[in-house]
Amino acid sequence: MKIFSRNDEQVDFCPVRDVFERIGNKWATMIILTLGQKESPMRYHELFEAINGISQKMLTTTLKNLQDDRLIIREMFAEIPPRVEYRLSDKGLSLQPHLYNLAAWANENMRGVKQV
Repeated sequence: MKIFSRNDEQVDFCPVRDVFERIGNKWATMIILTLGQKESPMRYHELFEAINGISQKMLTTTLKNLQDDRLIIREMFAEIPPRVEYRLSDKGLSLQPHLYNLAAWANENMRGVKQV
């Protein structure tokens, strides 16, 4: 199976590149991994507190993108005050073990990839 090829006529359609473009940033990955660590849904503030260094704007934007990609589910409850919870969708759950494997590989190999 070819993943990347300059001579391939379908180089503009590369599923790997397209998926990495959507989930390959650190915030999307961190949100998916964080949601995957909890068995129950998380509220916005819980996610914000759990992900070190993320801004509220970036969290909001990334949550919207992950929702658009159907990797997470946003559920709003008609309560006073309103309550919104986030959880992984089935597609997000299926992605989670691959991200864990990538994170494990990064932890084992980071010194060889980048001089620290």
